[in-house]
Amino acid sequence: MPEFKDVTEEITKTARDAAYVVVGLGVLGLQRAQVRRQELQKRLTDRKLVPAHLGDVRGEVTKRVKDVDEAVEQVIGRIEASLAPIEDRLPVPARDLAKQAHSQAREVRQQLRKLLHQAA
Repeated sequence: MPEFKDVTEEITKTARDAAYVVVGLGVLGLQRAQVRRQELQKRLTDRKLVPAHLGDVRGEVTKRVKDVDEAVEQVIGRIEASLAPIEDRLPVPARDLAKQAHSQAREVRQQLRKLLHQAA
């Protein structure tokens, strides 16, 4: 029985690590988008460009933010798909923990999306 417990703990740890990776990717994507936006704003201010160009820039930033969001969602989908067969074989407590991790990751992604859309 201790072997099963070790396997369950390892699977739980792997699922938790995967959730952390997903959240980390989302945070890095958000930070990257914000840095690019700030750099762009600085360049626009330095060059004293016409305000009409700002609409184009905002559109480009919004597009890039959506690209990052889509890339993160694809990574998340792959991770969840690869973990699904393992989670189905887990004991109920570990399965519940995995569901909680998915739920928390979803909430974090939604918060990140909200921040991304506000920043754009």
